[in-house]
Amino acid sequence: MIDSYRPEPLVDFQNPANRATLEAALKEVGAELGRHYPIVVGGERRERENRLRSYNPSRLDETVGTVSKATRQDVEDAIAAAEQAFKTWSRAGAAFRARVLLKAAAELRRQKALFTALEIYEAGKTWPEADGDVAEAIDFMEYYARQAVRLAQPVPTINLPGEEDASFYIPLGVGVIIPPWNFPLAILCGMTTGAIVAGNTVLLKPSSVTPVIGAWFVNLLEQSGLPKGVVNFVPGDSREIGDYMVGHPRTRFISFTGSREVGLHINELAAKHQKGQLWIKRVVAEMGGKDAIVVDETADLEEAAADIVTSAFGFQGQKCSACSRAIVVDAVYDEVARLVSERTKKLTLGMAMDPANAVGPVIDQGSESKILGYIEKGKSTAKLLAGGEKAGDGGHFIAPTVFGDVAPDSELAQEEIFGPVLSMIRARDYDQAIEIANGTEFGLTGSLYSKDRERLERARLDFHVGNLYLNRKCTGAVVGAHPFGGFNMSGTDSKTGSPDYLLLFTQMKCVAERI
Repeated sequence: MIDSYRPEPLVDFQNPANRATLEAALKEVGAELGRHYPIVVGGERRERENRLRSYNPSRLDETVGTVSKATRQDVEDAIAAAEQAFKTWSRAGAAFRARVLLKAAAELRRQKALFTALEIYEAGKTWPEADGDVAEAIDFMEYYARQAVRLAQPVPTINLPGEEDASFYIPLGVGVIIPPWNFPLAILCGMTTGAIVAGNTVLLKPSSVTPVIGAWFVNLLEQSGLPKGVVNFVPGDSREIGDYMVGHPRTRFISFTGSREVGLHINELAAKHQKGQLWIKRVVAEMGGKDAIVVDETADLEEAAADIVTSAFGFQGQKCSACSRAIVVDAVYDEVARLVSERTKKLTLGMAMDPANAVGPVIDQGSESKILGYIEKGKSTAKLLAGGEKAGDGGHFIAPTVFGDVAPDSELAQEEIFGPVLSMIRARDYDQAIEIANGTEFGLTGSLYSKDRERLERARLDFHVGNLYLNRKCTGAVVGAHPFGGFNMSGTDSKTGSPDYLLLFTQMKCVAERI
């Protein structure tokens, strides 16, 4: 019997023992920085001269590790290995596959501090953000293991007279997993293990800026008894191998999380039939957001301001669910803007390794330049209330930035900046606030702060996002409690962490036998 699923508790770093554990892990992982990690194809380790260098965004001269870059021949071999492994893995039974995930979850729980430390170094996550990422990875494996066992039961159907009629779910085949860098363990883990526990085999291409975490996770799966070839680790350049995997006639599905532009490109490429391809490829895509928190005149303004700041600047705003727009009705706009600005200015910024810092670095030079470009444009179109500059030395640090009186149709209010930039927008009243909130091409998360029951109920239908939160922040979805995925250009509404997610990696088969 498998116990009922319960989310992994977050670590309280106010507890001296917990602080000491992570400090020790940071030292242990710090001593191993600079190691090299190979490609893994069918369980075979392969070295290549061309390598990805992963560095610490808090300390740019510090190499976290190097990872061999896969070639197209490696991809071909990985597809062949995945096809071979599929023959047995797809028939292994849901209970067996679930046990592998549960063992991996237990192993990750034992190594939780080490993985948390690695995230701090490689992704620039602060202590609580890194801990939350690792906890979510555990949650995904625990939850999907149980869902796989549930879905293995026969689909309820009726038997016609003289027949035995049955329907059941079978896996799709060999898939491609392309996770993002911002949740380099949780999303990578969820995308990968959701696909494989349903019986598929995969090629995993980690983000080029956080590949070491991916290598660690593949090693952990192997330690937990995952058969060779079920997950093949093929890091590399998107232009060299990404499109090649997506368009390959023998890959059956693509699971992607990242930008709108890349997601649409993958969808277009996957839709084109290739010679020898036997199926219409399935694309599961999560492509970002331009998320809004709406505050009306009945709201608890202190609570709303605190949660706006947390949602906007947690992990430096580098979340698809981050609050990038605070839409406030005119009657309380000035007060909320004041509270948000004051709280933002008090945030401590610096190296992620230091637990005193609430805000760390952005991920790389490309992100830094893009974000600073938006900030400079914003200075000429809106009112700067806080931040607005590069800060600190030795890393990709940008001061948490708040702009006031932002026009709803401006670049600041419409384009996904993916950094520590918040746009405050004034609305005439509640109805206009919801209109503005819905006035982007995205539809991922959103929040409404109000004490008006009628407005809260209306928002359930009118606020067009995949994940709506009432009187709470718009980040921090919990597996099993908040099925996560958005509408419109936020993706295919895949609803990770939901009872339906594994269905995306299966197809139903019906068998009728005359008796």
